[in-house]
Amino acid sequence: MSLRLGAIADDYTGASDLANTLTRNGLRTVQTIGVPADDLVLPDVDAVVIALKSRSIPAAEAVEKSLAACRWLEARGAGHILFKVCSTFDSTDEGNIGPVTDALRQATGEVIVLVTPAFPETGRTLYQGNLFVAGVPLAESPMKDHPLNPMRDSDLRRVLARQSEKPVGLIPLATVAAGDGAVGQRLAALAGEGFGAAIADAVFDADLEILGRAALRQRLSVGASGLGLGLARALADGPPMSAAAPFEALGGPAACLAGSCSAATLRQITAAEATMPVLRLDAEALLAKGGAVEKAIAWASTRLADGPVLVASSASPDAVAALQARHGGAVVGTAIEAAFAEIAAGLVALGVRRLVVAGGETSGAVVDRLGLSAFALGPEIAPGVPVLRSLGGTDMRLALKSGNFGGPDFFRDALSMMP
Repeated sequence: MSLRLGAIADDYTGASDLANTLTRNGLRTVQTIGVPADDLVLPDVDAVVIALKSRSIPAAEAVEKSLAACRWLEARGAGHILFKVCSTFDSTDEGNIGPVTDALRQATGEVIVLVTPAFPETGRTLYQGNLFVAGVPLAESPMKDHPLNPMRDSDLRRVLARQSEKPVGLIPLATVAAGDGAVGQRLAALAGEGFGAAIADAVFDADLEILGRAALRQRLSVGASGLGLGLARALADGPPMSAAAPFEALGGPAACLAGSCSAATLRQITAAEATMPVLRLDAEALLAKGGAVEKAIAWASTRLADGPVLVASSASPDAVAALQARHGGAVVGTAIEAAFAEIAAGLVALGVRRLVVAGGETSGAVVDRLGLSAFALGPEIAPGVPVLRSLGGTDMRLALKSGNFGGPDFFRDALSMMP
């Protein structure tokens, strides 16, 4: 295997988002869960996306996992490494985007790294180094209340500089519009001034295509799936695909799990109540470990024969904040993830083979608990969310959704594309 592109994603839903983008833009792509074992047999592909659960773990651990992924990809001939981060740049002043970027920059021998989380298709744009979400500055968007990584600064130069070894510069939109040659010159100039990274503006797909061509002149870049679009279009032999081919129907019971408290997921849960039974879990009960998981599995067992079910622990930002104040953010997050992992295992034991999961951390916990190691990419359900088919072991269909992605009827739409 000699890869054109190797990607390291800091969470599982982001990995699916990127793999979907690469596939749609002409690269044969497989997503793996964690660094693959040496004996894992993968199909002949152009790109491998290694999904890590490294966004919110200690920085040193995130660096270790990311470097191991980089070594695996380089050993398979990856011509370029993309460190895939969230399009809302989810991180804190401790990391993990900065520490991982610094480590990968040193490992690949680069002096400076191009960085852009812009993805106009999903409403993420960058101008003068400031990130906008659907036209709203990041620090004024719902991301300001994220339970793990509250984003309270829209200027990504400052956000990244606070967690990086070197200063962070800017590639302004006018430079991007002048072409990939101008971008390369700007990177070289910034490197000469001692900068270790450069935030690149982008407001249209055409900007991402320019940045993709510029990034390929180096061994490493950092960005969201939008930069993946630019890289894929520069690397692919053929035109973008209109859609990936659907998988064969699997049938049997289906279920949805929602552990995200994003505004989008909360709306989707409410909409789902019109089409399927919904069980809303009490997070306090999950923390108490008083049988809430077993009760949820039992509740589902009596309803799966009649159609899909949804189990959710999502709560409003105020409710989540109050819970974290009482117990600590890490304790709450770990308890909810562990609960959903066990609920997922219980559902699979009941015969569920079609599973929709909302929330990046929840998705990671579920996939790890089920022991899934790699996925093939199917049709796109919503921007950034494909249907996945498990490779090896139990044949399953999954959709792993970042909390903010998808329209109001996402759960219904996802299940309709996973027959």
